[in-house]
Amino acid sequence: MNDAVSRENVARKLADVGLSLVERGNQSGGVDHVIVGDTFPHRELIKRLGGRWSSSDKHWRLVEGFAGPGLAEAPLPGPGGGHSWGGKHYHGHRRRLRDRFIETSPASLADYELLELLLFFSVHRRDTKPIAKAMIERFGGLGAALAAEHARYAEIPGLEPPREEDGDEWTKNRTDDLHFTSVLLKAVHETIVRVLKEPIRTATPIASWSALTDYLQASMAHGAAEQFRILFLDRKNGLLRDEVQSRGTVDHTPLYPREVVKRALELSASAIIMVHNHPSGDPTPSKADIEMTRQVIEALETVGVQMHDHVIVGKNRHLSFKAQKLI
Repeated sequence: MNDAVSRENVARKLADVGLSLVERGNQSGGVDHVIVGDTFPHRELIKRLGGRWSSSDKHWRLVEGFAGPGLAEAPLPGPGGGHSWGGKHYHGHRRRLRDRFIETSPASLADYELLELLLFFSVHRRDTKPIAKAMIERFGGLGAALAAEHARYAEIPGLEPPREEDGDEWTKNRTDDLHFTSVLLKAVHETIVRVLKEPIRTATPIASWSALTDYLQASMAHGAAEQFRILFLDRKNGLLRDEVQSRGTVDHTPLYPREVVKRALELSASAIIMVHNHPSGDPTPSKADIEMTRQVIEALETVGVQMHDHVIVGKNRHLSFKAQKLI
């Protein structure tokens, strides 16, 4: 087989899977025949055609002479692609799940299926169902999976960091999967929090206690460490500012009454709602919580600022000091 025929056959087989063969000059003054396009799903086909991965140039090129051992007989991949990432069934599954989401009620999807659907947009050509199920199991629910710290996604089977021996292209795709999954899920979580905050931010006065607690649950319930948040209110009980005052450890965060008073005066606030979370999930106040609340109330009274409530946020519920007659 001469070079022209060989080149034509290779180009045809590559074109059938959406790839192109182009000539590029190399450093030695010769020409490399480089495969262009989304090569990753078609690695096995490219190898059979005589392709070799260049770690230095980060591309696939054909060896001199186009003499791949199976050139004439190299089969084209069937529907689903020609790669080896856990089978080909997930292509049809992705389409079916998307169709279910669009054509039926989204509420019909299980939590792991909704998460799986999101992962379609961040995980590179792999079955996302086991990843979604592992997230739900590891973090304890859909909300907790969306709110998890960036670093914790690397604990999930299928998103763990690649090994050195995996090779450059595998490593790049695994690294991208983890990065884009983290960005996507954190963006979705932040979007949910902002949507829930809108009626609180725009209403004067804050009209709905349930809207407020929904927002606080979404933004704080799944934190790995305690944090104190203060909502500063104006004379009409409209929201002036929503600020995290301090972050601490898994079971403690410091809050200094004088700093709360100082910030209230800076904002000309007339009242505050104090909020903190319990990462343990149990919103029952400790003696230290009750004593600290009393100290903040006394400090605020000296400058004529009221504390309307202190809310402790747990995993699935919250506790109001006012409702419990603790203030």
